[in-house]
Amino acid sequence: MCGSELHALPEGVQRVAQALQDAAHSHAPVMLDGAARTAQEAADGLGVQLGQIAKSVIFKRKEDGMAVLVVTSGDRRVDEKKVSALVGKIGRADADFVKAQTGFTIGGVSPLAHLNPPVTLLDQDLWRFEEVWAAAGHPHGVFRLQPEDLKRLTGAPVADVVQAAPEALA
Repeated sequence: MCGSELHALPEGVQRVAQALQDAAHSHAPVMLDGAARTAQEAADGLGVQLGQIAKSVIFKRKEDGMAVLVVTSGDRRVDEKKVSALVGKIGRADADFVKAQTGFTIGGVSPLAHLNPPVTLLDQDLWRFEEVWAAAGHPHGVFRLQPEDLKRLTGAPVADVVQAAPEALA
């Protein structure tokens, strides 16, 4: 991707595209016709399994107000107790906090290119898939990567941060 294509993209997607380009990532963001605000919408729009969507969930650390980003498989739910055990007590983050900290609106939060770098954790369950898709800074923007790329691009640790999978409860 050269510079001219970036200017036609929304500002958040431009930031993500530049970060991916700077990191020599081989897949630029793409804009979907339909919104991908939820993991299910993204999976449907891409024709992939729900778990292949690397959804970004932002929390607010209680002790210092720092943003905590958990990137998890779209078919999993974050276990806030597990996350708190790793980074300190967390609470829910509202839309204004998410926008101010990341520069992205909820439904388009990318795992990288944040205005203020968050504490980041990666869900180990993403490694079930060879390929995943993450938000690219806009509710219609996504980019393709492998879980190892996510680790390389974010520098974040891989951890058990989700509730037990339904099949594990049976």
